[in-house]
Amino acid sequence: MSETLLDVKGMACPLPVLRANRSLRSMAPGERLRVLATDRAAVADFQAYCRETGHDLLACSEEAGVFSFVIRCRAQARGEQGAQARGERSAKARDETNA
Repeated sequence: MSETLLDVKGMACPLPVLRANRSLRSMAPGERLRVLATDRAAVADFQAYCRETGHDLLACSEEAGVFSFVIRCRAQARGEQGAQARGERSAKARDETNA
């Protein structure tokens, strides 16, 4: 399985999660994203982000002040994932609300 590296060292909250979200939106289900960050808040941020979005946080470690997160992209169509990230509702959800 392929793994993409995202280096966000030196960036502060919320940028590491926002950049990871952008990368994950363009990835296929099952692909892995390794994120390198130096912001201590990233630990809680990535745990919450994965819990809320359904991506799998496979690993989290720290070495010499650099945090490494391995995230597996959830199994979902890219278009639907991107729409959810932007807060859009599906056509079906809109129709059910308007009925």
